[in-house]
Amino acid sequence: MAVLSYLTTTQFDFGAVRLLPKELERLGMRRPLVATDKGVRAAGLLDVVLGTLNDGAGLPVFDDTPPNPTEAAALAAFELYKSAGCDGVIGLGGGSAMDLGKAVALLAGSGGPLERFDPLLGGARHIANVAPIVAIPTTSGTGSEVSVGFVVVMADGRKLTFASPKMIPRVAICDPELTLGLPPALTAATGMDAVTHCIEAILSPVVNPPAEGIGYDGLRRAWRYIEAAVRDGADREARWHMMMASTEGAMAFIKGLGAVHAMSHAAGRLPELKLHHGTLNAVILPTILRFNEGTAPEKYERLAEAMGLSKAADLADAVIARNRALGLPGGLAAMGITEGMIADLVPHAVADLSTRTNPRPADAAAYADLFAAAL
Repeated sequence: MAVLSYLTTTQFDFGAVRLLPKELERLGMRRPLVATDKGVRAAGLLDVVLGTLNDGAGLPVFDDTPPNPTEAAALAAFELYKSAGCDGVIGLGGGSAMDLGKAVALLAGSGGPLERFDPLLGGARHIANVAPIVAIPTTSGTGSEVSVGFVVVMADGRKLTFASPKMIPRVAICDPELTLGLPPALTAATGMDAVTHCIEAILSPVVNPPAEGIGYDGLRRAWRYIEAAVRDGADREARWHMMMASTEGAMAFIKGLGAVHAMSHAAGRLPELKLHHGTLNAVILPTILRFNEGTAPEKYERLAEAMGLSKAADLADAVIARNRALGLPGGLAAMGITEGMIADLVPHAVADLSTRTNPRPADAAAYADLFAAAL
């Protein structure tokens, strides 16, 4: 039996950020913590957002979010939340800042430690409450603004995905204006993150036709507009469609993700490399498309159609060509992953929540081969 549920309120269009005061008032949020990062501050986007509020300059801001959010950073932000007397969270930035904001909201509503909520151990049942969250993305990739989960690198080195419908932000404010001028490399990496979300959600065997349909629409938009967005950061039409594709990707992956994300999470936890999640997904995606081939032929044909390819097209080759055109790395080796690291990466991929919804089962031996192939 399929259980269908959808999702949250999303304010979407150029200028949507000006609705922030109204949304905070609707939620009764008077003193939110702003979870962001130094890049967002340096780009002037924090000032833009706070400038919509009468008392924006007085709000507490945590801008020490690392590229892959950590348990330590979440705890530091939570201390600021408590000391400043906050009653909610604004997550402003890419997926890292929004995910860190979700971790703070969970700690504020249900206490700690975070590991108590590990979904692989049934931890979602311990989530009693979550402080209200308003999510404002400044990139087009993760879709965390409408998703049920967040990812944190724990103090013991594991990169855990926490998931519960209670983690969905109360409102998402998606303003493509905030992505104009995003650097080409980051536009490419985050855009391919959205592509991966759509593809993996579609291929997940979980039954949810509405989510699957949204995934096809998101893929169609992302595949059509990503090169234009990378080529011209001021292309408003491309930016609008890439942000919509990002949001749709997360709406789709309520079905779950797959082995791409399991491998990406395993590699993204390495503190010495600080690898970008979207870039990892882009690089790993062709390997998993080949691994999963034959599990859902009709879906592969529909994926090809959404990408403007012939039904018989090799999807992995198409992604490789698109990565090359976008200037993304050709393999994990180019990102610093070595053959000697594979033994460490494999158990983390096997244990990752996303492994459960890959259409083809993957065990330790399979992941060892997949990491080697992705090098």
